[in-house]
This record gives sequence, structure tokens and C-alpha cells, in this order.
Amino acid sequence: MHPPARSARAAAPARPSRPARRVRPAGRRVARPAALLAALALAVAGAATTTPAAARGPAPAAVGDVLWSQEFDGPAGAAPDPAVWSYDTGANGWGNAELQNYTTSRANSALDGDGNLVLTARREADGSYTSARLHTDDKVELRYGRVEARIQIPRGQGIWPAFWMLGASFPQTPWPGSGEIDVMENVGKEPHLVHGTVHGPGYSGGAGITGSAMHPQGWSYADDFHTFAVDWKPGEITWFVDGQQFHRVTRASVGSNAWVFDQPFFLILNVAVGGQWPGYPDATTTFPQQMKVDWIRVTDNGATSGGDPGTPGGGTLPTGTGTIRADGRLCLDVPWGQTHDGNPAQIATCNGGAAQQWTRGADGTVRALGRCLDVAGGGTADGTRVQLWTCNGTAAQRWTYDAATQTLRNPQSGRCLDADGGNPFHDGQKLVVWSCHGAANQRWVL
Repeated sequence: MHPPARSARAAAPARPSRPARRVRPAGRRVARPAALLAALALAVAGAATTTPAAARGPAPAAVGDVLWSQEFDGPAGAAPDPAVWSYDTGANGWGNAELQNYTTSRANSALDGDGNLVLTARREADGSYTSARLHTDDKVELRYGRVEARIQIPRGQGIWPAFWMLGASFPQTPWPGSGEIDVMENVGKEPHLVHGTVHGPGYSGGAGITGSAMHPQGWSYADDFHTFAVDWKPGEITWFVDGQQFHRVTRASVGSNAWVFDQPFFLILNVAVGGQWPGYPDATTTFPQQMKVDWIRVTDNGATSGGDPGTPGGGTLPTGTGTIRADGRLCLDVPWGQTHDGNPAQIATCNGGAAQQWTRGADGTVRALGRCLDVAGGGTADGTRVQLWTCNGTAAQRWTYDAATQTLRNPQSGRCLDADGGNPFHDGQKLVVWSCHGAANQRWVL
């Protein structure tokens, strides 16, 4: 989709039609209630419905926990939760020459009493079209996690359902600089295909970075409910339908353009009627058409715990285990896999070994082979060596990560993890802390 032309928000350029591309598609715990918003680091404005974790005190959420959800339980005809959802309204084409007038009417958006939120596109008696577009802007804004929804989409020529996200910096940051993540789009003329896309500066509209998934049997996705998801981490987003991966985008995918997806985003659900991409209803299109949303859930994927990554530049450490890469081919490494205190940390060719598997803890530590990444002697000067050391809970072993700049920072020294000597990178290059300057030798991909 495109961002809204809300009353104070300018419409984005129209997206041209794009050809359909066939891409081969490739036990969750429920979170402890107190971990819901706090552990995910959702920036929730207004009337939050979940008690913060700090107020209730249980352990933080773990990978696989459901951190936030909308289950849409309630009586038939009820409005969706006003503490979470707001409405875009109007009939201005929405930057795509669409036909519908978005309303707040329960005729266009309501609970059905069977656990679904239903968005309904209608042809009115005068031949015009109405529908609904709901969003969580300024109420629920999220950054990272597995974001998924179980949806039965509508069908028909000219019908355009979507589940997507827009950067919370919009409209202060105009589209596409604000970023857009389309979790699921379908155009009715292609009932067997769904699409996942990112839009950003230099890759928007018809040039968005898109992947598509064909129904495994070639059937219409409108025939039944399906689960549409993105697994969203710093520097990467992966798309799934019914648990099968079909698309992945990383920083490398955008080339020299800006990666704008390490910031909070808000959710959007809508059903458009017409537009340049889907085309327009014809004699085969029947109304009303309904998009049924059974639930929306955000689960901890290892990038959402250990602080408040919902705050841009918040400097927390996303939890998880994996490589920490300097330039795509070189990884943070324990030399020779030796675990003695004082072994200097280095970067080396990525090899998948245990000496390059780092666990980022909720306590801010970065660990490999049972030892912690440590600023030697708790030093604070530029050039202080970074080494492996027995974990001891001191500030010399605490790290934060700023996804916007890709820097790992030691708060005690106020300095960033730095490949000593800068570019060009090389095997065996040692690490130090240095004043943060944002150059390539201080950028790390988790």
C-alpha cells in the first residue's frame, strides 16, 4: 500500500502496476502477561491495556513468547479496541487512484462475535464504494519481533486487501523516507498470489523490493484463513505465509540507499477498492467483500528483549545468539577458540564455528565460549583493547546496540567497538573501543 493522505498527511506518489512474480515458498508459548509490552519494547501511547513488567516483576519474556496481541473477542457489531485502533477516513484516491471512501462506520469495520475483526468493502446504493482502514499510529508502535496475523482475505477484481506497517516518523519524515513494510498484499486479479514488500528512499512504488508467494495448490488465498508474518530483526526482514518463508530483505538488498527499518513502525489494516495496481471492479466483482482478521500477534524473536528497542537510538542490546559481522564476510571471533582471560577479540573470516557464536544477554553482556566481551581494565581511553574475560558483572562487560547506526557501545567508557586501524578490514584485525564516529569499522550487524 501507500501511506495515507490523512488530513495533515500528504499522499505518496502513485504506485504503477507491477508484474506478478512467482517465488517458491519456502509451538509457541504465550508470554507471561506482565512481559507483554515492556519486553517487546512497543512504544505504546495513550491508554495502554497491559501493566508494565516493572510494575509486576516477573522474569522477562523469552524467544517465542507472545508479547502483544489483538484477539478480537467481543460481541458482534462492537468496534475494535479504541485504545489500540484509529481510523483513516476519506475518499481522496489515497495516492493510488483508489475508489473507496474510508469510514468509521460499523458497517465497514466491526467485530463479528466469532473472534474476528471484519473489514467490509461495500458498493453503496449510489454506486460509490465504502471500506475501512485502521491503524495504531501513536497508540501501538513496535520495533522488531515476529509480527503476524491470521487473515481470510476478500476476493474479486479490483479488491486490494493489505496488512502493513508504516514508519512512526511519518509524516515528519515524508514517505518513502519514513519506510514501509508490507506484510501482506493481494490484488484480486491474482487470487493465488500474495506479496511482501519494503519501500524506502530509492526503492519505492513500483521499485519496492518485493517477493511473492503462490498458493501451494494454486488456489485462491481467499478460500480460507492463512497466517501472514514477518520476522523483523536489526538489518533484516523475512516474510512467511503459513510458516513457509518466501522473501527476505537485508541491508545489502538496498545497496547504497538508506535502510530505514530499524525504527518503530505502526500497524495498518485496510481493504482498498480499485487503484492503478489492482485495476477496478468489473461485472465479475461482487459486494460486499470482507477481510476477516482472527488475530494479530507479536512474538519475541530474540531481537525484542533486554531493554527498550522501541525507542529509536535507544541503545539497548537485542538478545539472541548468532554471529556479529563487520562487513558481511568477517565475524567477531575468539582467536583459536581459546578461552583464557585476556585473549584479544578479533574479526576473522566467518566460518560458522562456536568461536563466532555470540550470545547477547538481557544483562547487556556479549558472550562466547562461556566468557564475556570485556574492555581491558575497565578502560575509557581511545584504543583500549577489547578482550575475552571471565564474566564478572562489571560495567566493562556491558554493551548496548544502536540499530540506526549499527554501533556496539560500552556505556561506561562512552566509546564504540572499533576494528583497530579501520579499513581495509582483514583477518585477525584486533578490536578496541574508540570515540563513536559511525565509520564502517564501527558498524556491526547482529
